Amino acid sequence: MEKKELYTSVVFSSARPIIYNQELCIGCNRCADVCQADVLVHSVNKGEHPIVMYPGECWYCGACVMECPKKGAIKLQHPLMNEAKFVPAKKEMEDAQ
Repeated sequence: MEKKELYTSVVFSSARPIIYNQELCIGCNRCADVCQADVLVHSVNKGEHPIVMYPGECWYCGACVMECPKKGAIKLQHPLMNEAKFVPAKKEMEDAQ
């Protein structure tokens, strides 16, 4: 069977759902293996974190973070519009004055 090479490039997106800590990541690629949306692709360089190939397709399920054996190596960052914003109640604001 003939071996074929595939070429691809990272798809641009304003979303940055997955952020890796270079110092903590051991490049095990377990996060890429469990990604349900196939957002992550194994790095071609051994020991490096996977490539976030399709950031706009991330489901923000957190499977990659939960599977990672090194705590803090992956951070899941929700889009700003999806982040919760808590505003103090009117009574609390009056009490603070």
